[in-house]
Amino acid sequence: MIEAILAKKIGMTHIYSETGAQIPVTVATTASSYVVQRKSKEKDGYEALQIGILAKKESRVNKAMKGHFKKAGTPCLYRLAEVKGTELDNHKPGTEIKCSEIFQVGEHVDVTGTSKGKGFQGSMKRHNFGGGRATHGSMHNRAPGSIGSSSDPSRVYKGMRMAGHMGDDTVTVQNLKIVAIRPEENIILIGGGTPGAVGSVMMIKKSVKK
Repeated sequence: MIEAILAKKIGMTHIYSETGAQIPVTVATTASSYVVQRKSKEKDGYEALQIGILAKKESRVNKAMKGHFKKAGTPCLYRLAEVKGTELDNHKPGTEIKCSEIFQVGEHVDVTGTSKGKGFQGSMKRHNFGGGRATHGSMHNRAPGSIGSSSDPSRVYKGMRMAGHMGDDTVTVQNLKIVAIRPEENIILIGGGTPGAVGSVMMIKKSVKK
């Protein structure tokens, strides 16, 4: 059994439970997701499956990868990843991955994705600083404040929280509940928000803390 899959984030919406409660969900699809390669302990030194998602044109793939996908019997894919699992021999290269075969409704998962990039941001937005007082002419409204001592150590410590690039990081949100699965459409509904923009690729894996 595979422990994780790749999915494309479609967006967010909400559904209603049997009691009428509104549940916000992230909609993701595993369409065009295939097993590409079987890694074995004898040949590669470890057990794993290489999986891929999102078909793309052959003209956008180099010759080496074209041969790799041709050997697997899959279309050329946009994103590849390796996942662990048990009884991996049951998943042959070229077979399509169905989310309904990996996860069940009510199961908890961890979702990893690339957060939205926000460019260069100031210290207040980037680190949630409170800023200085806004009255009595302080002139210290959105400044970061002192960043180091003068005589000792006469330098700025590494890791000082300052302005800089924000977002575009690998983020994992844990213990999200699978609210619904639509096998005929290869769609999975995950309760709550997940990292990444619409159209980005996420990795959904079985929760490690449940």
